[in-house]
Amino acid sequence: MATLDIKLKKANKVYREGELVKGAICVDAGKSEIAHQGITLVMEGSVNLQLSAKSVGLFEAFYSSLKPLQLINYSLDIAKPGKLPSGRTEIPFEIPLKAKGYKELYETYHGVFVNIQYSLKVDMKRPLLAKDLQKTCEFIVEYSDKDKAEKAKPKPVQFTISPETLTNVKEKQNVPKFKVKGKLESAVLCITKPLKGELMVEQCDTQIKSIEIQLVRVETCGCAEGYAKDATEIQNIQIADGDVCRGISIPIFMIFPRLFTCPTLSTNNFKVDFEINIVIVFQDNHLVTENFPIKLTRF
Repeated sequence: MATLDIKLKKANKVYREGELVKGAICVDAGKSEIAHQGITLVMEGSVNLQLSAKSVGLFEAFYSSLKPLQLINYSLDIAKPGKLPSGRTEIPFEIPLKAKGYKELYETYHGVFVNIQYSLKVDMKRPLLAKDLQKTCEFIVEYSDKDKAEKAKPKPVQFTISPETLTNVKEKQNVPKFKVKGKLESAVLCITKPLKGELMVEQCDTQIKSIEIQLVRVETCGCAEGYAKDATEIQNIQIADGDVCRGISIPIFMIFPRLFTCPTLSTNNFKVDFEINIVIVFQDNHLVTENFPIKLTRF
């Protein structure tokens, strides 16, 4: 049985705008030659938007603005109708990575309500009664222009968390008396470098069960008629377990996961922002959260 595959020259599949995406279409025909009605290769790049369950039905006007935004659509004829010999055949290709009617390509990003993806799709048409062959290969796009891109300039954040500073708790009298101090090295970060900082429990009248750091994405979809904004957790890292010693510095260290994060992005149709939550869980499983907006850049 014949098989079809796409092999890219770059093992990491990371490309920047203006580069040539090079590779080969690999056809394994098996023990006998195969006939085909043509082989085509399509490069696609798009932004797919969708609404969360709580937003569906609230904004009818959204549905016209939630159509996929096409960034790239480029088709290439790899082979005209004919026959391929038995065994393995490799057909080389190269396609320029250029935006279609947009100022620039957005970075690859796999979100919940916003998805930015780039792919190559090869299609081999077969004669009557023979099944057509298809193969899709995703590749990754990153920003390339260091001169235009925003640079990550250090913006240290000092914080104190106590019952008085909490804004998302209704009955503060039920919160045990505590005080946590700390700092984040910067609220503006290069996406390839870790988030660093430290915190210290100065005082707490009850036992602590856990201290955690959450990375949250805030995705906004919409148009002039209104916006739907949803926050979802990307990852949660426990930095302390059990009733931690008072007055001892606890390090904060988080690496940003590839594909699930991207440089902070704002357009007319959608936005992608990121936040850090510091979560303190008490022994009775009650918890308090302090939120810190952060900005991610490529350089």
